Amino acid sequence: MSVLTRDAILHELETGRLRVEPLALDQIGPASIDLTLGNEIRVLTPGAGAIPIRDEVDFLDHTESQTLDEPYVLSPGGTIHGITVEKITLPPDLCGFLEGRSRFARLGLMIHVTSAFVQPGVSNRQVLEMSNVAGHPLQINAGVRLCQIVLMRTEGQAVYRGRFANQERP
Repeated sequence: MSVLTRDAILHELETGRLRVEPLALDQIGPASIDLTLGNEIRVLTPGAGAIPIRDEVDFLDHTESQTLDEPYVLSPGGTIHGITVEKITLPPDLCGFLEGRSRFARLGLMIHVTSAFVQPGVSNRQVLEMSNVAGHPLQINAGVRLCQIVLMRTEGQAVYRGRFANQERP
């Protein structure tokens, strides 16, 4: 696998094989595309108690949706789900990884707890599992370019058709 640089990203966009909607050209960096936090988050239900980690557990049963009309204060140790404004459509021979941006990482914001991989063939908005690993509260605001996607060519082709293939909400 190889990482796509700006010129390769632009070529994939021009041919229509890669789609990122909406997209401004200044979001495309030397080897990644900046992504923007949308205005909806999902937070753990207060007083949820111990949540069993089992195959049948569903995060929807332990979280609630909120809008980001006002900033959300993410406490130290807290985790919320956000979702990108941009919808990403990858061809079967491109995959990606979501990465935080260093300016926010240096303040203690982790963009993905573990599942940063973006499967080939997806066409969806990306959920961000944001955690505060700092010793101080962080104010989370909609409309900020919080993360980036690094795109790579795959060896062979595949299309993800799992549970989150068409996600539009966190």
